[in-house]
Amino acid sequence: MTSFAPDSIVLNRKLPLWYQVSQSLRASILGRSPRDPLRLPTEERLAEHYGVSVLTMRQALKELEDEGLITRHRRRGTFIEPRVRRGAPVRLLGSVDAIVAQQSGMVTKLLGHGPARVPAELAEHFPDLTEVATYHRLRGDEKTGEPTNHARNYVRPEIAARIDPEDLVRRPMTKVLRDVVGADIGRITDTVEARLADPETAQLLDVPLLSPILHYTGIIHDRAGRVLDAAVIQYRGDRFSFTVTLDAP
Repeated sequence: MTSFAPDSIVLNRKLPLWYQVSQSLRASILGRSPRDPLRLPTEERLAEHYGVSVLTMRQALKELEDEGLITRHRRRGTFIEPRVRRGAPVRLLGSVDAIVAQQSGMVTKLLGHGPARVPAELAEHFPDLTEVATYHRLRGDEKTGEPTNHARNYVRPEIAARIDPEDLVRRPMTKVLRDVVGADIGRITDTVEARLADPETAQLLDVPLLSPILHYTGIIHDRAGRVLDAAVIQYRGDRFSFTVTLDAP
């Protein structure tokens, strides 16, 4: 029987090897094609593939078994749980309507809101302000309720004065700004980078500490170029992928 082929990684000696191997194998499992075989290579072959000891490999596999991603059978081998599925991709397309559609279809819980100082990493976007309004939300899968991301929005105070926080439970911020507040949105600048889950993110998203996550920053400008809202969102790395499509001239 053909075995599933995991991706290769370069290990960082500053982090536990078993953890890095488990997260790499986890990503390979969740990102596999439906046509890929369910059987994993032997512990010895996996250890050779990743350049670690068999003991380290066993520890990594136990982590995945505890998560319910794999099952291990004596004499038969180790198999990917067939019910494991990957979340729908987040696709960054070329219109506000596309972004609004992508943000919809999630269960949202408002964790808090109120005034706050402009974070240092966002200061360049609010050069005329020292304080903004913040909204902190946790969003989950509509069918399972499983947490998928948590978002913090930093909004200009005069714009926030026209926002009913309860609207953010029912609608994405982009839709609230455009359709409820009546903001004249000119463009949205998105930045996505890979990070490791900090203690707060790990707890909110129900993932292990230092798990791979997608760190998203979305800056909404009006047509005059002024920033209306800066969104900072932490996505579970196993539940989302980002695709950018560019048309050649």
